[in-house]
Formats: sequence, structure tokens, C-alpha cells
Amino acid sequence: MNVEEMSYQECIAFINRQWLARLACAEGNVPYVVPVQYACAADKLYVFTLPGKKLEIMRKNPHVCVLIDQLKSKHSWKSVVIEARFIDLGAEESREEKGQAWSLLAQHADWWEPGALKPTGKLADSPSSTHLFFALEFVDVSGRKADG
Repeated sequence: MNVEEMSYQECIAFINRQWLARLACAEGNVPYVVPVQYACAADKLYVFTLPGKKLEIMRKNPHVCVLIDQLKSKHSWKSVVIEARFIDLGAEESREEKGQAWSLLAQHADWWEPGALKPTGKLADSPSSTHLFFALEFVDVSGRKADG
């Protein structure tokens, strides 16, 4: 197996072809990792979600890490890690960027479903459920790949 570094351009092309990532955030010394569906534009990932633990953590500590990977076989894979900064798009001044996030995510079928479903499997439709968008602004991007 030959493992190689991916160039920045290869990493960005790979990020743009994918739609599912693992988002890691931390509160104190306790990490928290969740899968998120995303859309990418320039140097940001956009995500749709409901209020919950990850938002609470990221609002306290905006430094996050994202893993996007693809496994073809044990000896053929790609993995990109993004160090990023959380940006809450709930503020009025973020209205335009929130609209951009919405239109980018809407290009995927059922883009809203993972962020709008509660763990019970029921659609989150209570008045207290506010659907939110956030951005993850790239700080650093690196990747590796292996060809079997």
C-alpha cells in the first residue's frame, strides 16, 4: 500500500464531491463527534441542524475539526481533515449567508432530513424547535490517500 499526501487542490476537489462528514468539537477536555451532512462553498462548509449539544459546545468553543473520508477497500482510501472555526448563522447580519447555505444544501435530496429528525425518528415540528444553519470556516486543510 502506498500512502501519499494530498495537495490542497486535491483536498478541495474531494470535499466538493462528498456530502457527509464527522464533526468534532470539545467542551473542556471532553471531545464530542457527530456525523453532519454539508455543502461546500469557497473555504466554508454549511450545515443545517436543530438546537442541541453540538451547538452548545461550538458556541462556547468555536474551534472544531472535520473528517471527510472515503473507503474503497482496506488499501484504497482518502481522508481529509479540516481544522475550522464555527460561525453561527442565526444572527440578522448573517441572513444573506444563511440564504446561500440554504440554496447550496437544497441541491442534495432530503438535505434537511438529518438536521430535522430527532433521535426518536419523528420530525421536529414543535414550536420550540428552531432550525439553524452554521458555517465552518477553514483554518487548515490536509489529506492523505492510499492506492492498493
